[in-house]
Parts: sequence; C-alpha cells; structure tokens
Amino acid sequence: MNWTLEVIPVPVTDMDRAKAFYTEKAGFRLDLDDEVAPGMRIIQLTPPGSRCSVAMLQGMPPAPGTKTMAPGTLQGLQICVTDIEAARKELVGRGADVSPVRHVGATGWEEGKGATWNSFMSFEDPDGNGWVIQEAPSELSER
Repeated sequence: MNWTLEVIPVPVTDMDRAKAFYTEKAGFRLDLDDEVAPGMRIIQLTPPGSRCSVAMLQGMPPAPGTKTMAPGTLQGLQICVTDIEAARKELVGRGADVSPVRHVGATGWEEGKGATWNSFMSFEDPDGNGWVIQEAPSELSER
C-alpha cells in the first residue's frame, strides 16, 4: 500500500488574496473553490506538475486530534524544479518577491548555484507562509 502526501493545509487570513497570490504570482493551478457547507469554504491549488496540492480552509472545524495553525506559521514547504534559474525567472515575471538563488557553501548560505541538489530560493505568501524551491537533477519519475 502506498502512503501518498496529497494535500497540505496552508493557514491564511484572506482566502481571496491568497488565491490570487497562488494562482497569479506562484503559478499554481486552481483545482477547487467551493463552499462545501454554509460558511465553510475550501480553496485547493496545485503547483505545476505536482501530485500534492495545498488547501486553504475557512470556517472548517479542525480535524479531530489536530491543532490549528496561525496564518504565516507554515514554513519550509519545499518544491523541486529541474531548472531553478528558469523557475526564478518565471516567478519574478509573475511579480513574486523571490530570493536570489543560493547554495550552502563553506561559510553557510552563499549566493549562486551550487552542485547537484544544492541550489535553493525562497518566497513567502502574503501571510508569511514560507516556501523553498530546490533544484533537482531530474524529474521525480526519473529518479
């Protein structure tokens, strides 16, 4: 049996502002924007080519045994791309505020690309939820 990670909740304060950011600036595909019950709204979005989506929830009670995250507290979500420079160019072209490409060097984080698996950049959504983009040597299906 496979255990697949498919949806990650992202805590936000303004659903419409977050939806605009993720679709227009981050380039995620809008999968669902629905009021599933009175006062309960779900927006689900997927990064290009990903099998894992993010979901923003409004008015939904927390699942039993879970805790509620405050907007902006989700950090370190990681997306892999095969060409970090092209991905950065696309994000900047969409108006996203994205960091320079960096790698871990002898003195810590240094600007510029590193060796295989060692090139990263980051961005935040309007609430401060933090994302990291890492360059992978090939598509997941080829690894």
